[in-house]
Formats: sequence, C-alpha cells, structure tokens
Amino acid sequence: MKKMGILAGAAGLAFAAFLAASATAKADDAKLEQLRQQGFARLAIANEPPYTAVAADGKVSGAAPDVAREVFKRLGVDDVAASISEYGAMIPGLQAGRFDVVTAGLFMKPERCEAVAYSEPVLCDAEALLVKKGNPKGFKSYEDIAKDTTAKIGAPGGGTEEKLALNAGVPRDRVIVVPDGQSGLKMVQDGRIDAYSLPVLSINDLAQKANDPNLEVIAPVEGAPVYCDGAAFNKKDTALRDAFDVELAKLKESGEFAKIIEPYGFSAAAAISTTREKQCAAQ
Repeated sequence: MKKMGILAGAAGLAFAAFLAASATAKADDAKLEQLRQQGFARLAIANEPPYTAVAADGKVSGAAPDVAREVFKRLGVDDVAASISEYGAMIPGLQAGRFDVVTAGLFMKPERCEAVAYSEPVLCDAEALLVKKGNPKGFKSYEDIAKDTTAKIGAPGGGTEEKLALNAGVPRDRVIVVPDGQSGLKMVQDGRIDAYSLPVLSINDLAQKANDPNLEVIAPVEGAPVYCDGAAFNKKDTALRDAFDVELAKLKESGEFAKIIEPYGFSAAAAISTTREKQCAAQ
C-alpha cells in the first residue's frame, strides 16, 4: 500500500504538471489571438537606421521592423506600432508588458537569451568606431581606447558597444552614454568624445548622411565579435515566438527575406548561416 501511495503521489504530480503546462500553452497561444484582435503588434525599436527608423509621418521602417511587419502579416496581425526605447530599457519593458516584441538590433547574448525568448537570427553585423578624419589617436580596438587615459568613447546606454568598451578596460567615467546617433555624431565633431561606437551599418548610415569630410569610420573593430539579433519576445510568449519562427523560416527559404533586408545592407546569407542556439552560446 505504501508503494501504491508513492506511485499515486507521483502520478498526481505528473498530472498536475501536465495541467499547468496545458494552461501555460493556452495562455501562450492566446497572445497571438490577442494581437490578431487588436490588429497590430507593439514593437520596441531604437530609431537606429538601418536597423530601425521612424519617418517624419510616424511610419516605422528599417530592416528589423520590416521583417517583423511581414511575418506578423502572415500570422494574421495586420500591422505594427513602434515605441522608441533605449537598449537598456527594452528587456524590462518587454517583461513588464509594455511591448509585444523587441525588433531593434538587440544582439543575442547568453544573459539576454536567459531573459527573453529570441526568434531565429534576423540581422547580423560587426562593430565600428566613428572618429575624426585620420584617426588621430590610432584606435583599432576598444583596448586601444582603454590604454589611452584621456580617451572617451560614446555608446548607446545598455547596448553591446557599452559593454564591450567596459569589458576591454575602459573606465566607467570614460564610457559616455549617448541617447541617439545624431548626438554621438555631434559629440565626435565637437571633440567631446574621441570615438562613437555602433554596428558597422549604423555608423556607415550616420556618416553617409552627415557627409562630413572631417569624420572617418573604423570598421570592423578589432577583436569585437560578429553578432546577430532576433525578434525578442517575453518568455511567457514562446508559442508566439515559435509561430514567428515558422513564418520567418518560410521567408528565408522563399528568398523574400533577402529582398527585405539586403537593400538595407544586411546579408541574408549571414543570418541563414547561423542559429539562435549558436548565438546564445557565444561568449
């Protein structure tokens, strides 16, 4: 009888776990239906071309939102609506339910992969530095900036570049948090920082639009890894993420994915050649 009691207890626990999992799955599946009913998905973006951008009329564009818009359309969600956010506030906002998904060049990192449910890779890029013409301090890496005791570097708050600079040994007081690309550009022009760091495509876009012959782009930053982002979902919304992945895979296979992102300068082959698992395991 004692043995039967143990087995009954185990079966009861297993059944309780099954019921809990079923309830979670139903709640998770309900998220997509909620988005279909409201007619749009709420995106967090950084307004950092060519990853993301907001036009004067409020229309959201950029490679990441364009991919998300097409995937959601195929899932029966008619459109997307975006909120501009600093990188450091994106994951907390997602966890708090202020956004449905982050589509902002939020590169996959082990700690981020613990906090959010990423889709498969969407956009891949390396790091770059914007400096004065001639690169007067000879920067090739974040370590070079750390060694120059007078050098200051600008980076988005909570972004990959800020972390890379700090990890390379640049003191906190010499890593200047910059709210947006135009501010970073102006700070380099004015000499308030010696370098501004963003992904290669973002820096090139910024420099091209500025058309300032006194500026120069150093790319890629030596020793900095190549990263990929994905659409980031709340951990509670894995069924929505999985549905997103199914349509994303179809886009990649059909060639439509390349047609969306390559005009922005991104490589479809780079995103197709790697996986979420590999990106999340990279240090």
